[in-house]
Amino acid sequence: MKIIFMGTPEFALPSLEALAKKHDVVCVYTRAPKEAGRGRELQKSPVHLWAEAHGIEVRTPKTLRQPEEQQKFAALGADISIVAAYGLILPKEIIEACPKGCLNVHGSLLPRWRGAAPMQRAIEAGDAKTGITIMQVVEALDAGAMYKKGEIEIDKDMTVGVLHDKMAELGAKLIVEVLDNLDNIVPEPQDESLVTYAAKIDKEECRLDFKAPARELERKIRAFNPYPAAYFEYGGERFKLLRCQVVSNSWQLASGALQQEGERLFIGCAQDALEVLQIQRQGKKAMSAAELLRGFNFGQRFLV
Repeated sequence: MKIIFMGTPEFALPSLEALAKKHDVVCVYTRAPKEAGRGRELQKSPVHLWAEAHGIEVRTPKTLRQPEEQQKFAALGADISIVAAYGLILPKEIIEACPKGCLNVHGSLLPRWRGAAPMQRAIEAGDAKTGITIMQVVEALDAGAMYKKGEIEIDKDMTVGVLHDKMAELGAKLIVEVLDNLDNIVPEPQDESLVTYAAKIDKEECRLDFKAPARELERKIRAFNPYPAAYFEYGGERFKLLRCQVVSNSWQLASGALQQEGERLFIGCAQDALEVLQIQRQGKKAMSAAELLRGFNFGQRFLV
């Protein structure tokens, strides 16, 4: 089958690799290179680099709304287009350009968590499971009919980084299975009454408010690890919290109050407390609480 692949980050790579082994990927569409690092050098996306290395044509239009771009897309003569975290809105002309349509590798069990940050929101909400949905792309956001689903359990210690990798591999497996049996699958419409939205993560969300319950904050910390990372500020410096565990607030600490016991560090919350397990000072590597406390002293006992 002749495929146009549309994706950008690491999440999309396993799907691209798996499809390229079994099908003819005639072109890859990805986001244009962005300036990055201190030298502000242009950095190509992971999908861009992989496609180039394997001799696949790469296109990086800033928009697909222009008729010229739409004509170039259709001229590729692909049977189907596959999307995995591409990052550009697809107009109707692109969605309908291929005879077998356009499918998306979406990171949730639709109709739950349509939108930009489904993996983070699933962990943050305390969902027991999430997964991948292979769905038909339509003009409405993540609203297309579903071809296949696969589930992943979210255990109590799982960060979004770990979940991301599991989801990427599952997505690759499912999209290949769907294409292998495409003509025999009857897509299932989504139940609109069950829809929830995974809003894009705002920078302000990452700053921890210890007036919230510890369990809620612990989920947020895992949901934002490794990126964009939840944090607090102390002495004008940013400290990222990467791993914590909920403990009883036996000291009756106020929200945001610190308690140090030997090489262990605790933070009071509205309900219970957090024990810091892994933390990262601004400009430093991630370390355990014990490693931090050997070289840093929280002289002031309140974060807020």
